[in-house]
Amino acid sequence: MRLSLTMVRWLVAGASMIAATADCRGADPATTGETIPLWPGGVPGALGTDPARDVPTLTVCLPDPDKATGGAVVVCPGGGYGVLAVDHEGKQVADWLNQLGLAAFILKYRLGPRYHHPAMLQDAGRAIRTVRARAGEWQLDPDRIAILGFSAGGHLASTAGTHFDTGRPEHEDAIERVSSRPNRMILVYPVISLEPPFAHAGSRRNLLGEKPPEELVASLSNETQVTPMTPPTFLVHTNEDTAVPAENSLLFALALRKAKIPVELHVFEKGRHGLGLGGGLPNFKPTDLSDGFKAWPGLCETWLRGQGFLNKDGAK
Repeated sequence: MRLSLTMVRWLVAGASMIAATADCRGADPATTGETIPLWPGGVPGALGTDPARDVPTLTVCLPDPDKATGGAVVVCPGGGYGVLAVDHEGKQVADWLNQLGLAAFILKYRLGPRYHHPAMLQDAGRAIRTVRARAGEWQLDPDRIAILGFSAGGHLASTAGTHFDTGRPEHEDAIERVSSRPNRMILVYPVISLEPPFAHAGSRRNLLGEKPPEELVASLSNETQVTPMTPPTFLVHTNEDTAVPAENSLLFALALRKAKIPVELHVFEKGRHGLGLGGGLPNFKPTDLSDGFKAWPGLCETWLRGQGFLNKDGAK
């Protein structure tokens, strides 16, 4: 599948962000903006020590203590596994989550073509473990940690929710002893399938290389990996998305239903790919946007409240 004009614009706009570190300072006086390495003792499988390309990080964005609910969200910006769209799928998202009283952790994960699977999944799993292991330090509930991903970041988030482990109690690293399972997933115009005809070719190539084994492709087509342990999920897509067709979300929702996992799905009629919270990229025209799609953060807020993430005691 060729890249659409939408995707080309998106990748060009995101190219300058590949080396950028997310920064949430200024979004709220209480946010720290601290960026921490995920693997202070050395990154597994690292091909170098370049901070931009080889060192995955988390940027810690904490809400005002008076608003804090104890819930947390790991945010995975999209970018086709080749860049990170941090500005509109990271910083803005962290600000929105902080306003809801949720702690946000913006993940800078390793990218292709320099890295391939499982590096990205290692980073996402480590991010969830880190937030859970350090929950006391940040005054968080270790049982209320969600992962939110956009586009290819949605694929990474859905992979984290279908390919997790419960931790290794004997490990010398305390972070590795805890589970990498997210308690909830929020997937926004996500890449889900890596199989034709609905796969996004660029994301698949950056994640797996040019000629990946068929069994690997199948194992990371996450609509086939849902089990009764997959977390409850909130899904958003648009019918007009030609870069990542809405079938990605539809297939995942059907798989969740089959496994009897709670799921909420919104498919908006209008709106192209990559709109973030609804405003899109600076070079998008007004006609690219969708008043309907702009509703998704409010709908997600209602869902999060129903999941017990917006009350300090976790009550629904």
